[in-house]
Amino acid sequence: MTGRMRSRSAEAGLVWALALAAMLGGGTAQADEAQAREIFQAMSDYLGAQTAIAFDFDSTLEIVTTEDQKLALASSGRVEMQRPDKLYATRTGGFATVEAAFDGATLTLLNAGAGRYAEIAAPGTVEAIVDTLRNDFGRPLPAADLLFADVAAELMPLVTDAKDLGSGVIRGVECDHLAFRTEEADWQIWIAQGDAPYPCRYVITTRDVTGWPQYTLDLRDWRAGGRG
Repeated sequence: MTGRMRSRSAEAGLVWALALAAMLGGGTAQADEAQAREIFQAMSDYLGAQTAIAFDFDSTLEIVTTEDQKLALASSGRVEMQRPDKLYATRTGGFATVEAAFDGATLTLLNAGAGRYAEIAAPGTVEAIVDTLRNDFGRPLPAADLLFADVAAELMPLVTDAKDLGSGVIRGVECDHLAFRTEEADWQIWIAQGDAPYPCRYVITTRDVTGWPQYTLDLRDWRAGGRG
């Protein structure tokens, strides 16, 4: 790299650093904790009012190896939910193709890549089966927290810091960009503006694990039906 190229690269980096500092440090409109919580609550209320939710997703898990190499593991899938007790989810990645189906009484798990199949008696609600998959089987569903009837009650008690970072655009959809911090993790969410404040992107960075692994979930083809 020539001296001129290094100089231009340094200048570009300085411009981005100054822009980021201005965004994070300037104005109450972009860093107002009360407004961030209010916007998140509006999304929670909207999600809780839906009797049926479906979306496709792309996810990326970024990790750092013991050799300090950063790697990204990508997968895609679909989630369909009908309150209070119907759920279907798929995830296809480079290492596994997994399906989970719940009909209110039985949880069915299929790992096509490994040739494994299981049926488990598990009567209850969607919220209960999400906890069962996460806690008992180590199979957290993508955006599992967003499937709860009251997302704000699930997540906000853990939040120690909240920021409204203004507007962002995800796949052409203008969103409110919010950032939250807990004792163990940082997470960001981009929420579509308008009458249907659905989540468009959800990013979780785990600070208490070496390398700060990061999980990014992009939600697309959002479909929902509210209570009539």
